Amino acid sequence: GTETDGSIVCPASSQSLVGIKPTVGLVSRVGILPIAHSQDTAGAMARTVTDAAVLLAVLAGADQCDPATTAKRRPRGTDYTAALRADGLRGARLGVAREGYFGYSEETDRLIEEAVAEMARLGAVIVDPADVPTAEELGSSPAELDVLLFELKADLNAYLDGRGADVPVRTLAEVIEFNERNAAAVMPWFGQDLFVKAQEKGPLSDSAYRKARAESLRLAGEKGIDAVLREHRLDALVAPTMAPPFKIDLVNGDHFLGGSSQPAAVAGYPAVTVPAGYVSGLPVGLTFMGAAWSEATLIRLAYGFEQATKARRPPMFQATADPDGAPMGLLR
Repeated sequence: GTETDGSIVCPASSQSLVGIKPTVGLVSRVGILPIAHSQDTAGAMARTVTDAAVLLAVLAGADQCDPATTAKRRPRGTDYTAALRADGLRGARLGVAREGYFGYSEETDRLIEEAVAEMARLGAVIVDPADVPTAEELGSSPAELDVLLFELKADLNAYLDGRGADVPVRTLAEVIEFNERNAAAVMPWFGQDLFVKAQEKGPLSDSAYRKARAESLRLAGEKGIDAVLREHRLDALVAPTMAPPFKIDLVNGDHFLGGSSQPAAVAGYPAVTVPAGYVSGLPVGLTFMGAAWSEATLIRLAYGFEQATKARRPPMFQATADPDGAPMGLLR
């Protein structure tokens, strides 16, 4: 999968899968339809932590066509199977990031509380709470959306311009015009207001863009994830990935209650979601998030949790959720 903010970890959680959203720069984005280069990344989605770790090792690597992948800080080794330790939680220091990432679903909170207790039983040192100090400010700030709109215009224009002469549209402006001409066919349910807002933005040299990007990095990275990890000497933060999945609603839109993808997404840091259990038969994931390039640590923690709980069950393809008879909580 690919993620800008949530598009690996959220569908993985909703389908009872493992999802690894890596540090931006671990995996090349060349050829991937962009939204925003500062947050876009490909990553792994699989049934197990082992499968996801193997896939990530294949995906990871430097690419001269993607400057983000040639950063000097990136790790040399990409054999993430070395991190697959059944006792991976023993001695780990984990912080429970509550503010902003709990409280939107009582059933989800109850399930994650069980998961936290289980990790403590498995030998993890739990620091609770260990809140991201900027969580509220990050969630309410317009900075992330401003960055995405600026970069969408610049990155999509560059992507389309490099697709060759056969592509019928070469700029975001032409995409908007095409959609307007063919609205009945291509926009029967939703509009393109974000495209229009992006088109109104200036170039990436604009001071408004630079200010928004600096603010995003400060809130999510330096004063956010980095600050809480440093304060409590943590290996990772844990939080619910999101509430149980919801029905598609073409009239009112998504019924998204909340999630924890934003800090790692905006900072460009890694996050791993692993199945934690079920609410009324619907999957819920547990997210581990950490500092840049900490994929091996997060995989070790997720594997330890997965092997101890065996929470995932194969899909049953039920016609509807069964709130009375469906399983709830950690399944063993």
